Amino acid sequence: MARSVLQSALADLADVPATSRWVRNGAVRLHALDYGGDGVPLVVLPGITSPAITMDFVARDLTDQVRPIVLDVRGRGLSDSGASYTLDDYAADTLAVIDGLRLDRPLLLGHSMGARIAAVAAVSGQVELRGTVLVDPPMSGPGRDPYPTTLAAFLGQLAEAARGTDADEVARSWPRWPRREQELRARWLSSCDPDAVAATHAGFETEDFFDAWPKVPAPTVLIHGADSPVVTAAGVAEARTANPTARFVEIPHAAHMVFWDNPTPARTLLRQTLTDLT
Repeated sequence: MARSVLQSALADLADVPATSRWVRNGAVRLHALDYGGDGVPLVVLPGITSPAITMDFVARDLTDQVRPIVLDVRGRGLSDSGASYTLDDYAADTLAVIDGLRLDRPLLLGHSMGARIAAVAAVSGQVELRGTVLVDPPMSGPGRDPYPTTLAAFLGQLAEAARGTDADEVARSWPRWPRREQELRARWLSSCDPDAVAATHAGFETEDFFDAWPKVPAPTVLIHGADSPVVTAAGVAEARTANPTARFVEIPHAAHMVFWDNPTPARTLLRQTLTDLT
């Protein structure tokens, strides 16, 4: 499967109140959606198969609080594919965006894969941050339970996108999502590089979140879905012990796709969290 960006997907950008920004990290050209404003910069790092535009409904709700900048992680959306896809690679891209856009003491907000990236970027100490918000980070890793979604399931979804999918087909996998988010996923999923997804999924099993998490500096907040199979009650308990300075926020009636599963309380609690951090 080859990645592609559909013309209909590009047309979606006309409805997004953000400006495209471009930054290089070595040979990799990175694209981000910058929502502008005079607020504290908030760098948003999406999940394994979530191009930047799929976080638009979250970002546009925050522009009165912060300046959201949503990254197309390498191998997704309009960013280039890369030679490798380790957490260190992704963190280096994040730091390149912060440096390239001259962001002063930004906040990092990551969901799923993006939360793992935010943790590694924060621990690097290469940039001064105001804080981090990690949303339902995969807690799988060596000697731990596997990530609950199989690689075959992800590749099956990419194959559907490559042959042409629609919101109704997406809804079979994600029935609780708002219709616009089902439509965006249908149009943008083909922009995800299967090699990037496969490498990231392998990283969920070989790169341990708890290598970085205890060293993530305060202030940091871990947001998780009350019904998440990724951040279980046992995972929350271990995370509390490993980083006792962190604050924890639970989103009711939400699984792993926290903002999509229960949008209103998820965004309300995120706004409260960002108010505390800014």
